[in-house]
Amino acid sequence: MRKDIHPPYGPVVFRDKAAGFAFLTRSTLAGSTSASGKTVEWEDGRTYPVIDVEISSASHPFYTGTARVLDTAGRVERFERRFGKR
Repeated sequence: MRKDIHPPYGPVVFRDKAAGFAFLTRSTLAGSTSASGKTVEWEDGRTYPVIDVEISSASHPFYTGTARVLDTAGRVERFERRFGKR
């Protein structure tokens, strides 16, 4: 493998500010965020770079069960009334 062609890969905290949810994982974004200076102290007492996200599994409607169900039957009936059945 060639040296110095891959971005740095390290631990980083992704934080969903809307839901108050954060998780620690590894990412190549860890190297780019260290220049911004945003860090957070994690539960283990260490400091990690942090990336704020707008939507995560804690706030996404699909995962929280607040997704709206569309009335597809009504759409089909409306289409059949307009254009008829075959």
